[in-house]
Amino acid sequence: MTATSLSGADTGADTGADAAAGVAVPAPAAAHASHALTGKRRIAFASFVADDDVPAFLVLLRSLALSNPGLCEDFIVLHDGLPSDAADRISALHPRIELRPVAGERYASYAGDGSSRTAFFGLDAFRVRDYDTVISLDPGIAVLGDLGELLVLREGLAAAGGLTAAGPLVIQREYLTDAFCARLDALGRSGAYDRERTFRGLLDAVLDGDLVPLDGTAKYSAAEDDRRRFELSDAAFHAAYLALNGTTHHDLIVRYGTAHVARTGDVESARRVALAHIGAGEFQEAADLLGQVRIPVNEAWPHEVFGHALMSVSRYDEARAQLLLATAAPKRAATAFARLAQIAWVHGDDGAAREYALAGLATDPAHPGGREMLRRTPVLPTPREGAAEDQLAHVAFYMPQQGNAGDKLLPESVRLTFGTDTGPRRWHSIHAHRLFDEAALERVNARRGLVIGGGGLFIPDTAPNGNSAWQWNVPDALLKRIDVPVMVYAVGFNAFDGQSYRRERFAASLRQLVERAAFFGLRNHGSIEKVRALLPAGLHDKVRFQPCPTTVTRQLVDGWTDPEHRENTVLVNAAYDRAGLRFGHDYGHFLAEMATAVRALGAHAEVKCVAHSLDDERIAFDLRREHGISLPVIPMYDFGNDAIRDLYARTKLVIGMRGHAGMIPFGCGTPIISLISHPKMAYFLSDIERPEWGVSVHDKNLGALLTERALGLLDDHAAAVADVHGRQQELWKITQANAADLRAVLGTSAG
Repeated sequence: MTATSLSGADTGADTGADAAAGVAVPAPAAAHASHALTGKRRIAFASFVADDDVPAFLVLLRSLALSNPGLCEDFIVLHDGLPSDAADRISALHPRIELRPVAGERYASYAGDGSSRTAFFGLDAFRVRDYDTVISLDPGIAVLGDLGELLVLREGLAAAGGLTAAGPLVIQREYLTDAFCARLDALGRSGAYDRERTFRGLLDAVLDGDLVPLDGTAKYSAAEDDRRRFELSDAAFHAAYLALNGTTHHDLIVRYGTAHVARTGDVESARRVALAHIGAGEFQEAADLLGQVRIPVNEAWPHEVFGHALMSVSRYDEARAQLLLATAAPKRAATAFARLAQIAWVHGDDGAAREYALAGLATDPAHPGGREMLRRTPVLPTPREGAAEDQLAHVAFYMPQQGNAGDKLLPESVRLTFGTDTGPRRWHSIHAHRLFDEAALERVNARRGLVIGGGGLFIPDTAPNGNSAWQWNVPDALLKRIDVPVMVYAVGFNAFDGQSYRRERFAASLRQLVERAAFFGLRNHGSIEKVRALLPAGLHDKVRFQPCPTTVTRQLVDGWTDPEHRENTVLVNAAYDRAGLRFGHDYGHFLAEMATAVRALGAHAEVKCVAHSLDDERIAFDLRREHGISLPVIPMYDFGNDAIRDLYARTKLVIGMRGHAGMIPFGCGTPIISLISHPKMAYFLSDIERPEWGVSVHDKNLGALLTERALGLLDDHAAAVADVHGRQQELWKITQANAADLRAVLGTSAG
């Protein structure tokens, strides 16, 4: 369990908590640049809005938000010129509006009198090229029900109620083409369609019955009585949205809730908006918002949320005060005590952290945050270290015994690249998430050097802090005073599609780190590109490629021998942290396609679920519940490092969604297929020049494609293993070349 899973237990910071917080994780349009890596579908609504349609369209937007409060996709407003005040009113009601002018002159050649020309302007929805699915809505309707059925459609052109009604049209990529638009244009000019029906008559003629039917006409209405329900003032609309129960969407609750709080000062609304900010990693925004309202002393939950936001931006003293107030309420005490324990632990006070954790567990013995803090603060003898002048200091994320298996293995793997002794004689451990203070600085400067590495440390929400805005909680002033060689080793830029950093703070901390580093190696070229984009050109050449050491495990582990016999097993790993960012609207599709693949592969090998963390077991539960498939579960989160490597070395194939469910087995010489839901998976496969070893979780034919590629690797397994070894050898050459440079930095011939 990471610091985020502790902090996010009630906030929606990852998928397991989304429902608890009632906030859907946003997937901003900014994610479009990397969608090609993950294959994530891009979905947009679209409407043609003439000037006199604006009042009706505002009704549509309100009805969409109130009927589908957890839904907020991009909304393309097609127009033939809108006054600026109309555009402002539209944008105020929806946070992801994009205004696009129509190609009106195109329709001048369509058959019919000139007065009907604008009736065709909605056909510009078929000219959208930057989305995979476009849902066209008539501006004169109100949405009365759940639109979820439209979002999971993946093929064809669908219409609710056919083309005779004014219901939604769901347009897939195959129709968003120049070829289909040419068919529309040709028929439009010919006039060979039902001209009275204009737009829909033309479509009906072009499709000639080739339409996906949809039920649900009761969910859309053009009736005046239905539409009148949504003719609300901004204040009434905002209040109505905030009064809804169930899941709301980050972008909507922030847009409407911020205005409502500014208008009313309502503390409960401020708490909900702050939780939405926290769930998206916007900790400063949450702190700012709650700092603007007066929270009564006895309102425990807002104090607890305020404390969470403050600790996440390193305002620790203020956070303690808020959290202590929250401990007075039995329902919030366990979470507040767990956060107080975390603050104490961050400051190196294990005793106080343990006391806070025990106080919280006294109110709720099963509280995950309190139990996590107990695991972090065991009463153990201090390991005997070697002489400081013989040691390297090592900043990493040190995973407790029951935690993410990949993170558990990483620190040791980094150390193996410097020599076979990975214990306290040669290494002084510094947990990245603990505050780097004067005492830590003194200990580092007494060592031979400082190694920073052991995971995707460049991520904004795993251990949020206001000092660096990435996982190492280091203030600038102390980073500047490190006077031993600093070596950043195989770190990854791990932001998901749709995640963002506190850009200025992160960029400033990153620049200082690169300037200070004697060696700065990132574990894939995708991370290199992302990091260089945040640096001045003069620092670009300092950023180099250093593969993750787990990918060369066979070369690093002393006395490694490849297994003489492999078990006839296929290990499947699926990840569920930040599932909204991983799957979007496609989880049901992913699960069904995985069921197809598991059944097919089960005829050739025993398929098992390998869980890097406890949440990874969900795929076994869901496959059994939804598809009647039972998979044995291997709790790798309980394994030690040797057991992790041994299991991955002895299987025939690993199909994994986590980065290290690919890199670790690869490093052990085992063929892999990556289930791509994060850009880093594609980065690694690109680096080893095997993109065909990856399949997007969004792929329309995921089950068949995964089966085909898996069987190909199993059928000629010896060749697949040899290919892995060959790819690994290239990474080992780079690692060896970098090792020579590191020896020069340290002034030694060892390691």
